[in-house]
Amino acid sequence: MFHNPTVPLAPMTPDAVLSAFGYLRAVEAGDTEAAAGLAGADPRMPALLADAAERIIVPVTSLCGTDPDPCDHSFALEAVGHVLVATLHGWAQAGPGGVEGIAHGVITFVRQVLTQEESGETVADVLRQMEAVGFGQAEARPSPKGLLPGRLTIA
Repeated sequence: MFHNPTVPLAPMTPDAVLSAFGYLRAVEAGDTEAAAGLAGADPRMPALLADAAERIIVPVTSLCGTDPDPCDHSFALEAVGHVLVATLHGWAQAGPGGVEGIAHGVITFVRQVLTQEESGETVADVLRQMEAVGFGQAEARPSPKGLLPGRLTIA
């Protein structure tokens, strides 16, 4: 179920971006009440989180344009990124029961791979940055009418 990074994902709507990242920030902050409210407000939350995760993970782990001289480690990182994304999408298929696990998976990836703690950056900082990017993409390229936000292709 590998996704081809050269095929773009359908943009998330601004509301979907706000919902997904609001939930991630609430879980990361330990605000279980806010997280439960956000998850209960949108039954699509597991799929929204998996889509948001794919937008974070694939660009970071992809070989396309990121490594001018790919090596075995580059290919392994890309494969691990694809496995993680496929796993998160699998959990999303399980329904609302998978939402917290998906969130923790995304947060762990952000903490371990994207957060530069030595410079004082926090997971919350990175999530806000990723939300801003997602929101900017959503506003720049709104989904065509009738097209649900999400993956264009599943291979």
